[in-house]
Amino acid sequence: MSEWVAEPTVDDDTIRAKTGREWDAWAEAIDAGPGRGAGHTAIAAWVVEQGVDAWWAQNVTVGYERIRGLRLPGQMPDGTFTISRGRTVERSVEAIRALLLDDETRGAALGDIETTLRSKPAAKNLRFAARQGGDDIGIVAFAADPVGERAKLTVTHEKIATPEDGERWKTHWAAWLDALR
Repeated sequence: MSEWVAEPTVDDDTIRAKTGREWDAWAEAIDAGPGRGAGHTAIAAWVVEQGVDAWWAQNVTVGYERIRGLRLPGQMPDGTFTISRGRTVERSVEAIRALLLDDETRGAALGDIETTLRSKPAAKNLRFAARQGGDDIGIVAFAADPVGERAKLTVTHEKIATPEDGERWKTHWAAWLDALR
């Protein structure tokens, strides 16, 4: 068993059941196969060649990258970070969409975060380019799913520069969602 830099998000029993190998076996196989320097896409393709379906190959690749210290939790292949926060709110999906699609109400709700719609207005997940204080702060996506007469609202913030910024945005979006409740 080798030393791991970080834990994968999928446990050993699940990865073995879905792919035929536990994490240490995958780490050793990838080290002996394409190797650490091959890059995310090449490693995932190699895992597919080993008979693993594409979805689980991505899980194996990200898990391997965490085990070997090639990717921090929340880190994307381009080096940026993504965080998500969600809450059930006392608003309907339609009310949330109306708030987010209207520039004025969205601006009031988001405060000093300036946004520009990047997705089509009819898209299930509304994606916005975001700026704060004149600086690009990434992409913010909102997904609202019905829970009876309420909605589960999830905020996903992508293209965050550092893990520290990610922690700050986790706190920000959790507080924002709590206030929206």
